[in-house]
Amino acid sequence: MTFATTRWTLVQQSRGDDTSSQQALSDLCAIYYTPVFVFIRRSGFEEAQARDLAHDFFTHWLTSPQVLKPQRERGRFRSYLLGAVKHFVSDSLDKARAQKRGAGQVPESITEVGDSLADGALTPDLAFDRQWALTVLDHVLQALADEFAQAGKDEHFVLLKPWLTGDEGESTQAEIAQRLGMNEGALKVAIHRLRKRFRELIRTEIAHTVGTETEAREELSYLLSVM
Repeated sequence: MTFATTRWTLVQQSRGDDTSSQQALSDLCAIYYTPVFVFIRRSGFEEAQARDLAHDFFTHWLTSPQVLKPQRERGRFRSYLLGAVKHFVSDSLDKARAQKRGAGQVPESITEVGDSLADGALTPDLAFDRQWALTVLDHVLQALADEFAQAGKDEHFVLLKPWLTGDEGESTQAEIAQRLGMNEGALKVAIHRLRKRFRELIRTEIAHTVGTETEAREELSYLLSVM
């Protein structure tokens, strides 16, 4: 397995004014916006404010000189990003409290997180990690969908996807096989290959955020546990 510094490379590429830098920034925000937003939201901010802070976080974080420290000092990209957003939220809270004191108002407690988040028992850290795991899965599923689309087999992916996500509908394998013009044996082989490719893409995706194979195994095990 090749452990390319894909995510760190995106960070470095985003620090500029040209088109490629803007695309790298856009890619980072697209991939990791939701985990960051969920952490901020779970920390007690109202939804609209959490969304604004999530956007501000990426802008400020990516311009920090600390981002470009040698990779070995960073550890897992997930842990590094979580530490960065925790620091950002702490600073945001300090500034908010200072503004309230300056205005002569009594500091108020942070707004409690509402019912829009699924599990009220999750801490901000665990909510971040769980959303990170979901983001990895979503990213891999989209990559699989793109591969099938490029092969002209969009319907195959749509019909076989439930055997990856565990949400099989009422259709049996025999019915799916008939719709795809194959026998059940061929369908079982197709499902096996799909699951194998799915695992390969998950390992690759995780490898982009860690430095060694041991870390990749540990990261996969942890993300599965928080799911």
